Parts: sequence; C-alpha cells; structure tokens
Amino acid sequence: MDLMTPTIILTIFLSLITSTIWPAPKNGTNNTKYTLMLMFMISMIPLNTALNNNNELTMTLHPMIMTQTENIYITITLDTLSLTFIPVALFITWSITEFSMWYMSSDPNINKFIKYLMTFLITMMIIITANNMYQLFIGWEGVGIMSFLLIGWWNARSNANTAALQAIIYNRIGDIGLILTTVWLISFSSMNMQELLIQYEKVNLIPTIGLMAAATGKSAQFGLHPWLPAAMEGPTPVSALLHSSTMVVAGVFLLIRLHPILNNSPTMKTMCLLLGATTTMFAAAAAITQHDIKKIIALSTTSQLGLMMTMLGLNQPTLAFLHMILHSFFKALLFLCSGSFIHALNNEQDIRMMGNLLKTSPMTTSFTTIASLSLMGMPFLSGFYSKDTIIETMTASHINLWALTITLIATILSAAYSMQIILLVLTGPTRTINPHKEAKNTMLPLMRLTTASIIIGTLTKLTTLQTPPVTTMPKTVKLMAMAMTMLGVIVSKDIMQMMKPIPPQKPQTTALFFNQLAFFNLPHRAMTMNTLKLSQQISTELMDLWTLETYGPKGLSKTFTQLVTLSTQQKNMIKNYMTTFTLTLFISLALSST
Repeated sequence: MDLMTPTIILTIFLSLITSTIWPAPKNGTNNTKYTLMLMFMISMIPLNTALNNNNELTMTLHPMIMTQTENIYITITLDTLSLTFIPVALFITWSITEFSMWYMSSDPNINKFIKYLMTFLITMMIIITANNMYQLFIGWEGVGIMSFLLIGWWNARSNANTAALQAIIYNRIGDIGLILTTVWLISFSSMNMQELLIQYEKVNLIPTIGLMAAATGKSAQFGLHPWLPAAMEGPTPVSALLHSSTMVVAGVFLLIRLHPILNNSPTMKTMCLLLGATTTMFAAAAAITQHDIKKIIALSTTSQLGLMMTMLGLNQPTLAFLHMILHSFFKALLFLCSGSFIHALNNEQDIRMMGNLLKTSPMTTSFTTIASLSLMGMPFLSGFYSKDTIIETMTASHINLWALTITLIATILSAAYSMQIILLVLTGPTRTINPHKEAKNTMLPLMRLTTASIIIGTLTKLTTLQTPPVTTMPKTVKLMAMAMTMLGVIVSKDIMQMMKPIPPQKPQTTALFFNQLAFFNLPHRAMTMNTLKLSQQISTELMDLWTLETYGPKGLSKTFTQLVTLSTQQKNMIKNYMTTFTLTLFISLALSST
C-alpha cells in the first residue's frame, strides 16, 4: 500500500469536515451531495489497492498527550476492514443526503440537518479508522450524541424527545462496558490495537465482557434493544442512515475489529452465539406483530444484527463483515422507499391503511420488492450471498441446537414480514384517498441503492471467492436457507388470505407480548417504576420521617419533655397529686392542732 492511500483518506476526512463547517448557502442549493459523490469516487481507488494486495497501513502523528505510562496519539489504520467500509458509508450517505433534500425540503433548518448527517458520517469514519481505544471512544460517543440530536430532530413532539433520550440512555448503559474495557487495557495491556492484538493469547473475561456489553448497547442486541424501534420517531433519512451503515453496526464492527480478543475465549463466543440467535428470533417475531412500516424495518435491522453476532460467535468475523456491508445497501433502500410511501400517503405509517401503491408509485414499488427479496435472501441478489452462506456455515459448524433452530425459525419469520409488507402495501385494495404520485427527483438515489442491492453481492463473490468451493454437504442442508425462506413466503400468503375475512379483534396475548417488544415493558415500566417508588420511599418515608422524628418539632418536643421532667414533679398523675395534697393537708392540720 503506497503513500497515495493515506493521502486520499486524509483528503476525504478534510473535505467532509470542511463541508460540515462551511456555512450553508442562504437561498442557494446545498452542494453536500456533490462533495459526497466525489469523495465516494476517490475512496474507490484505495479500495481497489486493498482488494488486490490485502496490505495494512498505520499512520501515527506526534503524541498529543504524554503520560508516564502511555502516550496518546492520533493514529489511523487502513486495512481491508476500514478501506472496504469507507466507500460503503460514503455511498449510502450520499444517497440519503440527496433523498433528504427532497424529503426535508419544507423544513426551515434543512441545512443544519444535512450538517448533522455529515457529522454523523465523520464520527462513524473515526470509529472505522481508529487504531487506539481513545480515538475509537471519541467516534463511539460522537455517533451517540449525533443520534440523540437527529432522532429528536422534531423536538416539539414528546415521542421524539422520549425516543432520543432512550437512544442515548441505552447506549450509555452499553458504554459502561467500553469504558470498563478501556480502563482494564490502560492498567494491564495497551491502548494501541496492534500491541493489544499481539497479546490476545492471554484470555481475560473482564475486557471481553466489556466489549460484549458495548456491542449489545450500540447494536441493540436482546436486552438493550427497545431504543431501536423507538428511534423511528426521527425523520426517515435519519432512520435510513442510523440503521444501515452507521451507528447500529458500530457495535458489531468493534467486535470484528477486536475479534482476536474473543477468539480464545469459548465462554464469550458461546455468549455471542446465544445472544445473536436470541436477538434474531425475537426481533423477527416482534416485526410480525407490528403495523408501523418503519418499526417493522427497524426490527428487521435488529434481527440482521443478531445474525452478525451469531457469526462472531461461530468465529466467522469476515462473514459477519460481509453481511454488514451487503445489508447496509438494501436496508437503506427499504427505509427510503418507506419514506417515499409515507410522504405519498400524507404521513400515514400503518401498513393496514396502505394498499395498491403499485399503481401510484410503480418505481418505488419495484425498488421495495427488490430490497425485500434481497432481505429474504433470494438467489442472485446481494442478501443471498451473505445470508445463505451464514445459514450454511451454521449447519456445517459445531453449534448448539438451540441457536441453529431459532435462527432457522427467524429466517421463516423474516421472509414472512417482508412478504407482509409487499402484500399489504403494494397490492390489495386502495385504502387511502388521493395518494400523491411519487416524485421524480427521489428516483436517482433509490435507483443507485437498488443497483447496489442487486450487483454488490455478485461483485464481492467475483473479487473474493475466485475459486468456487466444491459442494460436499447434502443437498437438503445446502438448500435449507432457501427452503425456510419459501416456507416463510407461503405462510405469510396463507395468513393474509385467512385474516382478510375476519373482523378486527382484540390482540392475543402472544401478539401483545411481542408487539410490546416483550422486554420493553420490563426495563421501561417495571424496573423504572419500582426504582422510582423505592427512591420515593427512601426520600420521603425514611429520610424525612426519621429527620422529623429526630430533629423536627417532635424531636424538639421530646427534648423539652426530658427537661420538664428534670425541673418539675408534675407528671399529670391526678391520683398522686390528690394523695400528696390530702396527706399534706392532714399533716398540716395535725401539726396545727398540736
């Protein structure tokens, strides 16, 4: 890898930072999309070099902070991971920015919105290229802050504020894990990733648990997942960027980058496997019961992130990375298509209120169908090359039956909810009065993402798997993923035909369980209410009453009671008083008579 590569990457960084800082035109057009387009074109040059040579380059500047134990540098690493992911992030942000120009055109602060998207991209690129834990932490916190600002963009809505707070609080819970790992590495190892990965033979549970917690929070794994569907309160371009190639994949990317640390710890790999499989299954089941189109796609993202986590548990980081890249294209496309439909239907997001959009939005319909089929893993679309390989790897690996079974069930469910979107939204009777026709100026970014969703998988196969492996597994196992997908499509179609004649009913317990996102109620309702009640009891009943009894009016009265007791014999005992009085009287009379 020659000197040209770091020069190009630094140029990209500087261009993005300049376009973010540069004041936007008051009445003119925002040229950010052209900057992103140019940067994407330039970023393909080092990618070509990386794919041919697979070299790694590290650039380090003079130490910024010098301490007795460790110096802190600005250092970036340019390897296959970072050089592959930078063009993907740039391409998707370019498409989303162009879409935002149309989608947010009526917003008075659109230029500020575009700058926020750019800052989001820069912080993600800091994570991708970071070569030490300090730098990674800066990018990590950066995407968290930007997600808070973007999800709460329409801050006049209370739901948007709640969702933004959820996102940042759940991520802070995960960040405790990253801080724990960083502190442990400061004490016992090194911040620098090269030095750190040389020492990975020494297995220790503390840094690995910290990394798992960080990835669980950021990538919305089961337990810390409710913020992801809630984040749909933000504008659709934010959902598209957040859920495809930036924030949510940062957690999985961290584990891929530091995978050698997990590699020698069977306990952590098993935890990864079980957590990923549970997330995949749970999110797919929750998506089936949802009716909000954006929430269905958001839960689909959680499900796919679970698949990536499963691959990390099976010691296949490269396959997880492949799925991350291919997933980002069709997931961004799905979100932008849903935004186009929502705009056409006057902000209607319920799929039961949509229908027959095939007629009014033919192009967007085609793109949605391709993205959904790619998500299902239909042959020769991008999703097929990673999803099919993941299921094959699972069937051919030493794996526990639980993880394999629920991943296969999740495959059926993912095909079912994708088909549900296609059948309810695109076909059937028209349920909305006067839907708008699709806008021509949104077609260009959607066409780009559709092309990527179709051909990137094939291109990846051509570049990386030049010698096709000989099939040694039975055909039934080889076709397992395909069979499960087809079963999901058939089930979805049958359910749709069965449900049409039935009048609306109260949701069943199982549907409610998943519709409320199951674990959502526990951290949001039960835990928070009990914590608040306990805090209230401690503050009011314990602290206040104890203080009142000891030092307040009651305490003072007790103090005076003791003083009165010392200074007088009056004890309010009438019998004693009368007896004393009578005896005194008799004694005085007796004495006076004598």
